[in-house]
Amino acid sequence: MGKKKKAKKISVKRERYSKFRKEKPSAMILTSPDLTDDQIKQKRTDETKIDTFWKHFRRPPERFVVERKARSKR
Repeated sequence: MGKKKKAKKISVKRERYSKFRKEKPSAMILTSPDLTDDQIKQKRTDETKIDTFWKHFRRPPERFVVERKARSKR
């Protein structure tokens, strides 16, 4: 004697608003736009400038280390 299967009750609210629900793609596809020669050259120069900046940029020491030293000297 198995259990009797009930017909699944469909929500009225869900049925009413199902037309507004859009199917979403499972994977996002990102494509970069085709660049002209001038844009490609500009992009390269920008990237080299950024690379040189990060190579030579020296970050200032963190503040809490200086405060800790000052506390220990008191």
